[in-house]
Amino acid sequence: SGLDTETSIKHTCGSASFQVVSLFNTMVLFPKQKRTFCKHPICKCHIVHKVVQYKTGKASLYAQGKRRYDSKQKGYGGQTKPVFHKKAKTTKKISLKLQCSKCKRIQQIAIKRCKHFELADRKPKSKEPNW
Repeated sequence: SGLDTETSIKHTCGSASFQVVSLFNTMVLFPKQKRTFCKHPICKCHIVHKVVQYKTGKASLYAQGKRRYDSKQKGYGGQTKPVFHKKAKTTKKISLKLQCSKCKRIQQIAIKRCKHFELADRKPKSKEPNW
């Protein structure tokens, strides 16, 4: 009854056999600052980056697909395009924005699927019991 469940699958490919362990995390704690490589010509070294979770922006009313959809929907005739109902996924892939503290360059990285994601400073230390 922990936070993660682990499944193991054994594969055989010719004479070689290997084992794949997939770990499905229900909760992920990620640091608010991460030391990683910056490709910018000013930096070109490992430097501290500020981490923020990526959020999709507001959809534009003037994008070509939206204008086409709205013109097709206009008038009589009801719903003209299929509406998706068969949702299979219970989780989403998490995208993170990393901003360099020196040159302010932003890079995006994707991490695995998880049900709950949290940006945290540090893991809470377990308190010793007072006897």
